Amino acid sequence: MKKISIILIIIWSVTMTAQVNNSYKLYDADLKPVDYAEVVKRAVKTDVVFFGETHNSTVAHQLELQMAKDLYAAKGGKLVIGAEMFESDNQLVIDEYLANYFDDSKFEADARLWPNYKTDYKPIMQFVKEKKLRMIATNIPRRYASMVNYGGFEALDKLSKQAKTYIADSPVKFDPELPGYKMMIKSMGGMGGSDHMKMDPVNLAKAQAIKDATMAQFIYRNMKKDGIFYHFNGSYHSYNYEGIMWYMNQLNKNVKMYSITVVDEENLNQNPDSYKHKADIIIVMPKGSPVSY
Repeated sequence: MKKISIILIIIWSVTMTAQVNNSYKLYDADLKPVDYAEVVKRAVKTDVVFFGETHNSTVAHQLELQMAKDLYAAKGGKLVIGAEMFESDNQLVIDEYLANYFDDSKFEADARLWPNYKTDYKPIMQFVKEKKLRMIATNIPRRYASMVNYGGFEALDKLSKQAKTYIADSPVKFDPELPGYKMMIKSMGGMGGSDHMKMDPVNLAKAQAIKDATMAQFIYRNMKKDGIFYHFNGSYHSYNYEGIMWYMNQLNKNVKMYSITVVDEENLNQNPDSYKHKADIIIVMPKGSPVSY
């Protein structure tokens, strides 16, 4: 079995080189170069793989799809895929679409998809459909995140029992001292605006936190024994092992997680030490890499 696994890794690496622009660079947590085959080899030994993307990076989306194919090659039907880009109250629509109840045009009209769905996420959805996998809508419906933005977690208390099934269970833990949230609070604290438009910067961070907590909960609920849950999200949601990963640890500290994040080469070169140990794998995109929007 070990020999078969090694052969598969080599095949994955060759496939990757052939299908994806090879201008990116891969580094481990210590910023030491690593090849794609090793990235996959490490990923298949974990329970949850987070791909922290830059939303408009064409190459990042190609890598996401290739990673999905390679994880499927290793785990087959025990692979579950989920995404920030799909809101939890759309799970039924996604399930019906994957079951061929209706065509692409109907799905795309009903599912409140991101504007770049067709270019960046539809290929992954089609792969999920082809392989008869599940796509889990992990994110909180945006209307509820907006409520937290203006009224804190307490604003969610008024929601119906059904509405609350689309959100992380209450009470939601929140640590304003986590670097990501702390930075958000600090940066928003100095912003001005008219009195009726001013927002509490802590509530802004809580709106981010409710997204992270909700994504963590739906990932955890849909994990398969001896399988892999592959989740793609904006890099901020899993960067520095915070966000979704922090909330996953609140649910179960024994879950083995693996984080991938995308950074810009120019930013990395300015302060490389600041990126050390911020993710298990760092994908560096050169300046001028193709974008979808």
